[in-house]
Amino acid sequence: EVQLVESGGGVVEPGRSLRLSCAASGFDFSRYGMTWVRQGPGQGLEWVSSIGIGDNPYPLYAPSVKGRFTTARDDAKNMFYLQLNAVTTEDTATYYCSRDFRMAGPWPIRGQGTQVTVSS
Repeated sequence: EVQLVESGGGVVEPGRSLRLSCAASGFDFSRYGMTWVRQGPGQGLEWVSSIGIGDNPYPLYAPSVKGRFTTARDDAKNMFYLQLNAVTTEDTATYYCSRDFRMAGPWPIRGQGTQVTVSS
């Protein structure tokens, strides 16, 4: 059974940083691209970042987060990460990790999400 469990969310002040983690199990993690998506209040799912596989996974980012967010993976630990820097109130959302490299939805294989609230 595929399982994706996100963690690391919380309340953070504008301009600060936060790191989200995603623990993957139930599939051969190293063979799959991975994706972060988010859902803001009253909004649909929004693509944030995707990363490929192999030695040079070359992550891609949505324009709204490029230069501020960084995604990475650790295949030895079956972990997937999203580093959020210089957050703004627009980054307030529930963040989900999803299996597969998908820049457009749907994202049917995803975890339960972790809430990030940016507030002063």
